[in-house]
Formats: sequence, structure tokens, C-alpha cells
Amino acid sequence: MSLKKIVHAPLLAALLCLTTLPVHQAAFAQPASAPAAEAATPAPAAPPPMATAPVVTKETIDNPYGLEALWKQGDFVARGTLVIMIIMSMGSWYIIFTKLFEQRKLLKSAKEAGENFWKSGSVKKGMETLDEGSAFRFIAEQGVKADEHHEGSLVEQIDRHTWITMSVTRAVDNIQSRLQDGLAFLATVGSTAPFVGLFGTVWGIYHALTAIGIAGQASIDKVAGPVGEALIMTAFGLAVAVPAVMGYNWLIRRNKAVMERVRSFSGDLHNVLLAGKR
Repeated sequence: MSLKKIVHAPLLAALLCLTTLPVHQAAFAQPASAPAAEAATPAPAAPPPMATAPVVTKETIDNPYGLEALWKQGDFVARGTLVIMIIMSMGSWYIIFTKLFEQRKLLKSAKEAGENFWKSGSVKKGMETLDEGSAFRFIAEQGVKADEHHEGSLVEQIDRHTWITMSVTRAVDNIQSRLQDGLAFLATVGSTAPFVGLFGTVWGIYHALTAIGIAGQASIDKVAGPVGEALIMTAFGLAVAVPAVMGYNWLIRRNKAVMERVRSFSGDLHNVLLAGKR
């Protein structure tokens, strides 16, 4: 081997190393830049939280012009007027329901009397078919009693026909008087309740004028309370009077229908006691 080749061999090897060095550096540098690129890429934004509906809280507002405020802030006159109208209303409804129950009971007894009483062999046997304490049994008992106790007593001076007629008529009048019990109260409530409410109205307006005079100005806060009190009294008086009047008229009409049944039964009983036939 020549000296020239020995000299040039190390030089060629050095040149080859210099030419290959950037390629390897680029190869090693490329994987290192990938994480950096990935780090530079922004992450997807998280979805915004769902909006929740606001919680609505209901605030209870006290009415300063209602019935409760009227009772707490009213004087003894306003409270007394309110108590009177409450008693009127309770009494009216009690009488209405009680009289309706009595009328229904009488109509039921009239139906039973028409089905059972007149099919019996005698008046005494017919009385046993009627309910104890019913109006129709009371009329029959009074008629039989007048027929049996006519002779041998002071009433012998009255003829038998007149005595039986008087006894049956008194029994019918007693039943009619009992049916009309309580109707006078309804009529009184229906005619006076509006005036009681009007009295409360006048008293409330008086308080309004007094508040205006003391304050020196007609502001709404000085007038609203007493005027509201006055309007409540008026409305309450009408609410008491209207059912009382309607109940009174309704019960009067039903009493007429019931008394027609009672008078028809008493007339037939009178004929049976006198002539022995209906």
C-alpha cells in the first residue's frame, strides 16, 4: 500500500463522519419536537355547566285590610257587630237544615200513612202502623181520644160531631204551629242583617274621617283601613241576609205542601170517626 493511500484513508473517514452527523441530529431532534407540538395544541374546552333554574321563594304577605286585621285592629263596636252577624248566620243555617229535616220526615210519614193506615181494619190498628211521635199518629190519637171520651163528661153538652172536629182541628193547628217555629227568626235576620252591616259601614267611615282629621291629609294609608273595614261589614251583612230570605221563602212553600197532606189525612180521619167510612 502506498503512502498516499494511507494518508488519504483517515481524511475520507473524517469527511464521512461530518456528512452523516446532521442527518442523525435531525433524526433525533424530530421525536423531541413532537411532544412540544402536542403541548402547544390547545386542549378542547370543557362544556359549560348547565344553568339551573333559580329557586323562587314565595313570600307570604299579610293582608292589613282582611277579616283578621279587622278583628285585631277593630274596636269593641266593630267586633260586637261582627259577632252579632256571625250568630245570625249560624242560627239561620241551623234553622234551615232543621226544618228541612222535619219536613222530609213529615212527607215520609204521609206516604206511610197512605200505604198502611187506610188498609187497616180499624183506626186503632191503623195507629200502630204509624211511627211513634209522628204528626199523623198524633192526629189519629187525638181523634180517637175525642170519640171515646165524649160521653160521661162535661163535653156531653157539645155534640159528638163538633167535639171530634174541634179535637182534630186543634191537632192540625198544633202541627202547623210547630212547622212555623224558627221561621220568624229567619224573617228577622233577613230584614235586619243588611242594616246591621250598614251600621258597621257607617262606623268604619267614621273611623276613616277621624283618621283623616288627625293626620291632616287624606293619604291612602289613613283611609284604606277604615274604608276596607266598612266594605267588609256591608258584604258580611248581605251574605247573612240573602240565605235567610231565600231559606224563609223556600220553607214556606214546603210547609204548604206538607200541610196539604196533613189536612187531607185529618179530613179523612174525621169522616171515618163519624160515618165509619173514608
